[in-house]
Amino acid sequence: MRYAVLGTGSAGLTLAAKLDDLGHSVVVGTRKPSATLARTEPDVIGNPPFAEWQAARRQVGLAAFAEAAAFGEVVVNATAGPVSMAVLEAAGTENLAGKILLDLSVPIDRSRGPKLDPGNTDSLGEQIQRAFPDLRVVKALNTMNCRVMVDPARVPGPHSVFVCGDDTDAKNKVTELLWTFGWPAGSVIDLGGITSARYTEMLAPIWLRLLSEIGHPDFNFHIQIA
Repeated sequence: MRYAVLGTGSAGLTLAAKLDDLGHSVVVGTRKPSATLARTEPDVIGNPPFAEWQAARRQVGLAAFAEAAAFGEVVVNATAGPVSMAVLEAAGTENLAGKILLDLSVPIDRSRGPKLDPGNTDSLGEQIQRAFPDLRVVKALNTMNCRVMVDPARVPGPHSVFVCGDDTDAKNKVTELLWTFGWPAGSVIDLGGITSARYTEMLAPIWLRLLSEIGHPDFNFHIQIA
């Protein structure tokens, strides 16, 4: 399968590495590839520059958003929520039409709290679906750290991952991908249509609060069903 992973932050490169390990063809999308490759310093949270990361994964490509989106059969939105719409617009409606978008983004405005924008009566997942009606948006993996996304065994015991979206076939395909990441079938909870993205996005502030209390990101939410 061909995957386009939009975003070169922690989540994007973690997902790209896992997809590569699973034998998929992967291209990472960025705004300006030459600028991304020219960086020589770690980012603000200490991740190595992309060129250093790619040196160990030369089969993973790098391209502008539009070229990456055209390549991918499935597109992963691993960009920061406040810029996700602009990135998808740069990727191009014609390059996204009919494809599955696995949306990891959370619309956190860190300058105000953090605060969700949008929140409560709307979500970024819904905004993306409205803006790109031919895109099959599936919200998933946005309630945990990126390392847990691709290696759920980092958290001992059972815990949960949510999926939501309007296209049942797209959700099924994302669920199958989650199984290959190591998520047991019983851990995947389908919350229904894309409007449920507003509820999973609302978990971001409490996740950030838990992070500050726990002191590390290897935790997750677990739904115990009687």
